[in-house]
Amino acid sequence: MPPWLIPAVFAAVVAIAITMSIEHFGGKRGGLLGSLPSTIVPAAIGLAAASSSVGDFQDALRITPAGMLINALFLLSWRELPPYIPPWRSEFRLLTCTIASLLLWLAMASFSVWLFPAAKSIGIGSAGLSLFLFISSVVLGIMACVKNPPAPKGKAQVGIFAIMSRGLLAGVAIGISIWLASHAGPFVAGVAAVFPAMFLTAMVTLWMAHGEHVGAGAVGPMMLGGTSVSAFALIASWSIPTLGTYWGSALAWCLAVMAITVPAWAWLNHIGSIHRQNKA
Repeated sequence: MPPWLIPAVFAAVVAIAITMSIEHFGGKRGGLLGSLPSTIVPAAIGLAAASSSVGDFQDALRITPAGMLINALFLLSWRELPPYIPPWRSEFRLLTCTIASLLLWLAMASFSVWLFPAAKSIGIGSAGLSLFLFISSVVLGIMACVKNPPAPKGKAQVGIFAIMSRGLLAGVAIGISIWLASHAGPFVAGVAAVFPAMFLTAMVTLWMAHGEHVGAGAVGPMMLGGTSVSAFALIASWSIPTLGTYWGSALAWCLAVMAITVPAWAWLNHIGSIHRQNKA
């Protein structure tokens, strides 16, 4: 079985789940639900089995906050770039936003590949750097939610072909990134490892189905909710070596959701109720 097949299929399922949760629950609730730790769980289990030492396993997981911070900024670009795009037809605006956001992501991912070795060379450990990046992501997510635009549900009916196309797009993207990681040099492998396949699929397909506002309204909650993935990685770097692969993964998932997703859900609902009262 090709090594890219299972991750690609899993990514396809997750991409479909993200977009459907945003369409049915709206950007706030759907964005949080869609950014629960998912693909990181089998990735952590695979890393635990493949790593030659506990230190190597921990270093591999501690790169996750850097990737999630980059993906958060990638998501933010989908909210901040459209006002600067000329009022062309929707498909041309979508293409422009896609190209611009991917170029921004490429620049940030290239920098992140350099960041960890450079920090290590001056005595900054991966644990401290990862914690700093995680805290930065939480602060950025909170700020994005405070200034979040309206987060409506999708109104257009989406057919089964469009839903399956979302999964196919994400699966192909993640499959190519894994193939590149296996066959290209270390730089390309490092960049490919943090490719935002699910977020890209969500933003593109939501724009195509409902226009640019449904996806834009989910950006802040997805940025904040995505920090639960980083929390899982940081907790799992301790819990898996201590408790074993499966119990350690389960504990890390529960703690990450309790620390990030549950408080974020309550806070966003509180903000929403205040906004509704002010409008009444």
